[in-house]
Amino acid sequence: MRKYKLLFIVVLSFFLAQSTLYAQKTVSGVVTDAKDGSTLVGVTVLVKNTTTGTTTDLNGHYTLTVPDDAILVFSFVGYAPQEILVGTQTTINVQLEFSAAMIDEVVVIGYGQVRKEDLTGSVQMVTTDDFNQGAITTPQELLVGKSAGMVISSDGGAPGSSSTIRIRGGSSLNASNDPLIIIDGVPLDNNNVSGSSNFLSFLNPNDIESISVLKDASATAIYGSRASNGVIIVKTKEGKVGGPMKVSFDVKTSIANAVKFLDVYSGDEIRRIAWEKRDLFGLDNLGLLWDANTNWQKELFHTSFSQDYNFTVAGAWEAVPYRVSIGYTNQEGIMKNTSMERLTGGINLNPSFFKSQLKVNFSIKGMLTDHNFGDSGALGNAINMDPTKPIYDDSFTTSNGYFQWENYGANLGSSNPVAQLMDVNNTSTVKRVIGNIQLNYKIPYVDGLQANLNMASDYTESSGVNNRPTSAPSNLTTPYWGRINNYFSIHRNNLLDFYLNYNTDLAEINSVIDLTGGYSWQHFEREGGSTTSGYFDDEHPEQEEGTSSYITESYLVSYFGRLNYTFAKKYLLTLTARFDGSSHFIGDNKWGFFPSAAFAWKIKEESFLKDVGFLSELKLRLGWGITGQQDVNNDYPAQAAYMVSSTGSYYYIDGEYLPTLRPSTYDPDIKWEETTTYNIGLDFGFFDGRITGSFDVYKRVTDDLLNTVTIPTGSNFSNTLLTNVGSLENKGLEFALNVIPISQKDFSLEVGFNLAYNENKITRLLLNDDPDYIGVLYGDAMTGQKQVTRVGHPAYSFFVNKQVYNSEGIPIEGLYVDLSGDGGVVNGDNDDKYIYHDPVADVLMGLSFKLNYKNFDMSASSRISLGNYVYNQVAAGSSYDQMYQIGYFKNFPKHLDATQFVKRQFTSDYFVRNASFFKLDYVSFGYTPKTKGKFKMRFSFTVQNVFSITDYEGIDPEVPGGIDNNFYPRPRTFMLGIGVTY
Repeated sequence: MRKYKLLFIVVLSFFLAQSTLYAQKTVSGVVTDAKDGSTLVGVTVLVKNTTTGTTTDLNGHYTLTVPDDAILVFSFVGYAPQEILVGTQTTINVQLEFSAAMIDEVVVIGYGQVRKEDLTGSVQMVTTDDFNQGAITTPQELLVGKSAGMVISSDGGAPGSSSTIRIRGGSSLNASNDPLIIIDGVPLDNNNVSGSSNFLSFLNPNDIESISVLKDASATAIYGSRASNGVIIVKTKEGKVGGPMKVSFDVKTSIANAVKFLDVYSGDEIRRIAWEKRDLFGLDNLGLLWDANTNWQKELFHTSFSQDYNFTVAGAWEAVPYRVSIGYTNQEGIMKNTSMERLTGGINLNPSFFKSQLKVNFSIKGMLTDHNFGDSGALGNAINMDPTKPIYDDSFTTSNGYFQWENYGANLGSSNPVAQLMDVNNTSTVKRVIGNIQLNYKIPYVDGLQANLNMASDYTESSGVNNRPTSAPSNLTTPYWGRINNYFSIHRNNLLDFYLNYNTDLAEINSVIDLTGGYSWQHFEREGGSTTSGYFDDEHPEQEEGTSSYITESYLVSYFGRLNYTFAKKYLLTLTARFDGSSHFIGDNKWGFFPSAAFAWKIKEESFLKDVGFLSELKLRLGWGITGQQDVNNDYPAQAAYMVSSTGSYYYIDGEYLPTLRPSTYDPDIKWEETTTYNIGLDFGFFDGRITGSFDVYKRVTDDLLNTVTIPTGSNFSNTLLTNVGSLENKGLEFALNVIPISQKDFSLEVGFNLAYNENKITRLLLNDDPDYIGVLYGDAMTGQKQVTRVGHPAYSFFVNKQVYNSEGIPIEGLYVDLSGDGGVVNGDNDDKYIYHDPVADVLMGLSFKLNYKNFDMSASSRISLGNYVYNQVAAGSSYDQMYQIGYFKNFPKHLDATQFVKRQFTSDYFVRNASFFKLDYVSFGYTPKTKGKFKMRFSFTVQNVFSITDYEGIDPEVPGGIDNNFYPRPRTFMLGIGVTY
């Protein structure tokens, strides 16, 4: 009996020990934001070193059964993770601290998102904290200088002006080089409507939360036929459940002025030159010079005033997160009679149903914009207009009192630039609405399987006028005397995306599989037209009228899939494929296949590096993929189309004039351009993320390049045809570095730097190699062909004559090197020209910093461009023989002092100038005073376009396309901002 008692005690002791060892308890609590106390939805709560866990609900609450000795790990995107030992606690409330270093943990990619540490492609995300500051009216301006390999150049300083975006160089010659831009899951049509200067102006920059830049094919191939130029994904801000409703109101007021003017001759200087050159101008013509000293450039510009207001309400109504925003911008241009007035609105709703099984994202954005474009052509006339003439003269009754040369009707004299600018009515109104609804449903009974549906519609309409009075010079209204021009445009873009996503953790083989597969349908419609009327001339006042119209559409149907496979949490493989069908092409060329593969190795996770304390990240990335380009600026390039002949080409048949149909050139075999990309990247981090960065090397080869070739005459077509005959290559490297040298509660400093090098080269332009083929020439009959695209050289290289200089380094007029060696006269013929540099910079760098000290903050951003060249056409058009024409005098920049050219020398390489520059884009100062309660304020002062350092003699070294021909100058802006949040 005693031995049975002993056995009982032993067994009981064993079970008691086991029950103590495996004692479980239920722990619950609420997770909130440490800063404002709002509850956080979707926070991951895990038992450390296990897969046991849960997430917080719509009220930030969680419940979890855990062992007593468990350590709970709380993690949420944008917040520093926190670990807590359970012990005897049954209620654990947690406050998570916001962490700028953690905000980019999850990166938005095509059809989903991924943790930054699990990226296999070359992707960079820029968030609110990193955006450029200042009088920002369009989303592109937020990113200037922020991403290695991405070049953003504004097309001028006009209000709301567009920007040219290039990612890793251009991949095409005659198709679009613009990246695909996706906003809240909706791929946009990059074609702008008439009357709009920027197709992204509908999106208020204050509504943007983050922008992801996808660069290599392994990241972009999921978008297939439109991804050769990179992809930019924009995510707008949303509301969140928990905490109080937030109301924000921001006011920004700015003044702006022109940074510099082109140095031209004054009236006194023109009179002196005219006397010194009287033998050239004719002594009798000196009487045409009057006694004024008018600075025509300054007469066009003024100090402009602009305002920007933004009102936002965000929070949650019951369990429905919402964000509502209204923005108003009134931007006055530094050039008189130019402005942009814009009203924007946006609503984001993000409810969840069936215990978060179904998540809904509803977004709608609207815009109403009034543009006043003025007449930028007045800039050129302001440089050339005779400074000895006054702005007004009462004797000129036919021109509303403005001075005008009497022979302007012969297209000889320069128009009065003030009259040209102020008398024009060049205005438009643009309306745009873009909305979409995204449904994400976690399919029951299949853990990890989700269905996603995205339906969107984008509608834009515009109308405008470009009118001039009958008092305007006829060279501005040709062929009419006076002009009334009305136009309209309508664009529609409808989208349906559906895809399934399956994610599972295969613990038995230490693997994670993430599968995505889906279907996409997109339909584009465009229509528009214009009507122009006026009087044929003042002697025959019959009203003439010309009309034109168009209507066109295209479809894109796609099937896509992606596999993300992770093994042992350190080896990552991504495979993507997309089949695209485009209505641009016919037959076997209608469908394209675009695959990609990428591999990443988290070297830091290997045993030989895991315990290296100073190293926080080390990851190697390898990528390959094929992407396409089907945006050929023509919806029917492979189909026969007929155009109605113009009025003067009608046939007289049976006593009646009848129009004829003229066939347009087309190529039934035209197809996609295809770009193959190879990428090697290395991501690194040191000292717990205080130093992070990446290094990428890439090569991009575009085949089936669209080029214009000559076709035989007699075919009823024009003598050129756009077809797939060429190839080009881009290769380069990128380096990005982010350093946080100081990180304290009241004092922090963060510095960002990026560098990019890209080399562009044409490798083929014809079906058959022809060593005598000169290439594709660009230019005009008056100023000469100054650019060329030729095999073995960058696209759009400068094509000029080699100037000969005297012993003092002064160019000898009309004397060039005989590069052909034929001993003949060198007079600008192409045989004696050579390729001399190109407009694209060899090296680009961006440098920025953010400084916070107690309630004060400061930030700045700058750029360096090395090796970009500009052809100064303004200077090239300057010569003494052009100063006097029949009946009028003309002004020029003072470049003429250096050359002393009597005749214009448009093809001289003297005018191709190194335009490398350093630009301090903005400096911003902020102050956030201490306030009581829930009321907060922030004051800011920002200077934009602070200064430029360059040897280039023009107004601005950053010239779109590399041809400096009087574009609207970028202003320097001083902005004061006040933000209030409750």
